[in-house]
Amino acid sequence: MSKKATYHHGDLRAALLKAAAEEIELNGYETLSLRELATSLDVSRAAPYRHFPDRRALLATLATEGFEQLIAMYRAAAASTKSPEAKLKVAGLGYLELATKRPQLFRLMFASDLFGGNEPLDPNLAETAFQSYQLFESMVADALGHPDIRTVKATTIAAMSATYGFALLRMGARLQPFMVGDLSERQLVDAVLSLRPSKPRNM
Repeated sequence: MSKKATYHHGDLRAALLKAAAEEIELNGYETLSLRELATSLDVSRAAPYRHFPDRRALLATLATEGFEQLIAMYRAAAASTKSPEAKLKVAGLGYLELATKRPQLFRLMFASDLFGGNEPLDPNLAETAFQSYQLFESMVADALGHPDIRTVKATTIAAMSATYGFALLRMGARLQPFMVGDLSERQLVDAVLSLRPSKPRNM
């Protein structure tokens, strides 16, 4: 039985997402084509548009699924019996693991134009990304012992910046031997995930 005959109801949507996830890891999200996905799945070129109005909508759905995975990691970390500091570290390790295992999905979530430009923001993506940030911020607050909200927010941004920057440096093979010295991978990660309260000064 051909693929054209087997895709019905919600099967094609799931197949498109799976194929798109595999494609972006191979070639990046920038060149993803709905028509080429349709060809690879042996369906008509018009078929994907019954599930996604355009390429951006498909990418937004992939990014939403990525944030859902991140939320699941954060919730698992928060539900562990470890100390607040250890929970936050587990969450950070999950974030870095996502960047290592799914680098192009990570880029799509955190470095693409899905959150900027002139196009309207996909509401599902916006809500899921917001939930993921809220969970991370709450873990930072727990680890800091719930100080004032300005310190929590400043520390959250500092922690996110450190993990995001490290993930991109490692992804792009930008951590050269002269930069790393004799530090092990574990020591580097521990340094990145170490939490230091950032108290904003009053201007």
